[in-house]
Amino acid sequence: MTTFHYDAAILARFPNITGGVILATGLRNGPTPGRIGAAYIKQQQATLTNIGDTPLSQLPTLAAWRSAFRRFGVDPTQCRSAAEALLRRLTKKGDIPSINALVDLGNLVSIRYALPVAVFDTRSLTGPLTVRFATGDERYTPLGQPDVTEHPTAGEVVFSDDAGLVFAERWCWRQSDQSAARDDTTDVVITVEAQHENARLDIEAALAALLALLKGFSGGQTVAAILDARNPALTDE
Repeated sequence: MTTFHYDAAILARFPNITGGVILATGLRNGPTPGRIGAAYIKQQQATLTNIGDTPLSQLPTLAAWRSAFRRFGVDPTQCRSAAEALLRRLTKKGDIPSINALVDLGNLVSIRYALPVAVFDTRSLTGPLTVRFATGDERYTPLGQPDVTEHPTAGEVVFSDDAGLVFAERWCWRQSDQSAARDDTTDVVITVEAQHENARLDIEAALAALLALLKGFSGGQTVAAILDARNPALTDE
């Protein structure tokens, strides 16, 4: 059984948070198939056209995340939300490299809606995956550095399990090495989150897109819901 939820203290501080969450098992992953790759490239081109010369800081979805980062003491120009980092790469370099099928479909939806999408491998998960304020005692392993252990700053927002293992630090900045979706990943928690005005409409669309991509390319079993202050948890039981 897998559970994802927002801690009550997070909902009190950030009452507008809206999260689309998928708990998925039995997925197929691996190198990105041609159809996903083609769709991903097409979306990158469409996103570049849609953004045009608009500064990323002026996109409402990203501006809301910048505000959230400041509210827990992080400079959003130094630690950018995952969506802003992707779009920054796209607008500066012209493309985003392919990683694997699950990562690419998550990134496709992320750049389409300018919202952070995370795909968390759950094999290291102990108990629920919770969005909460860090105490500073949790353990975080940077991606690609499996022998390094760091600790989050007390008061920042993290995705953490009951064993104090951090799956993502500074809310939607960086995932951990343990949580990264790899070619042999089969079970995941996928999140797409927003804090801007009328966020629910965008989350509904992004969640539907993620579910359609999973069904078409990765198979498996999924349980999904939109979470907010009134409905803060999802369990796949």
